[in-house]
Amino acid sequence: MMKQFLVTGMLVTACVSLQSCSTPNKSQTKLVLTGSSTVAPLAAEIAKRFESEHSGVRVDVQSGGSSRGITDARQGTADIGLVSRALKPEEKDLKAFSIARDGVTVILNKDNPVKSLTDKQIVDIYTGKVTNWRSVGGKDGNITVVNKAEGRSTLELFTHYFKLQNKDIKAQVVIGENEQGIKTVAGNPNAIGYVSIGSAEQGANNGVAIKLLPVNGVEATIANVQNGTFPISRPLNLVTKTQPQGMAKQFIHFAESQQVSDIVKKQNFVLVSK
Repeated sequence: MMKQFLVTGMLVTACVSLQSCSTPNKSQTKLVLTGSSTVAPLAAEIAKRFESEHSGVRVDVQSGGSSRGITDARQGTADIGLVSRALKPEEKDLKAFSIARDGVTVILNKDNPVKSLTDKQIVDIYTGKVTNWRSVGGKDGNITVVNKAEGRSTLELFTHYFKLQNKDIKAQVVIGENEQGIKTVAGNPNAIGYVSIGSAEQGANNGVAIKLLPVNGVEATIANVQNGTFPISRPLNLVTKTQPQGMAKQFIHFAESQQVSDIVKKQNFVLVSK
């Protein structure tokens, strides 16, 4: 039985400002946002601009996964949750505001000669039926399966599309953040993983040793997420417990506006039509 390893740093905290992270205060001069590691870097850049235009306001952005964003928004330990998927039926009591869209795709090391995999081949690899790259047209070498940790919306989207149960996935490495997945695959010629297209495209464009595989014959590009042809896509949401008020309302309105469209594009996400 393959031994699993948990890559450290699954919960990464990024605070926008030099102040320490804490729970929201009553004056609402400080906002706390927690959740998805896909949305967090985007929210952090938006927060910097928001702070620059709102004197005396501090915005703390923390990652930890979409499930954390849902829980913290519900419990009031965050003003806004960061959730990189649509709300589930049992979460419809929450309010969601889409600020961008993204896709999820499979990535391989750049030196791996495999150019594409069928959906069945991906399922067979992730369930341990195929364990050597030679079986799918690659070089002889044991496949290192990289999976996402529980609570990550990327995992939920991946398993939903490929009709997988997480308990059936035979992974050698379990990661949290997209960047961990990208670094793991870039550092291992035999690894396979799946991450945000925005994060992967940005990494590949910056010389990181990965390549994005097409899904069901559709190239994994932001352009194809934009035109609706890529089969695995999702909204990037800001979530609140009730209808937002005060500074939270102002921040969400700002994040949805054209004032931050350049930030969304720079991070390789898709603008949401309003």
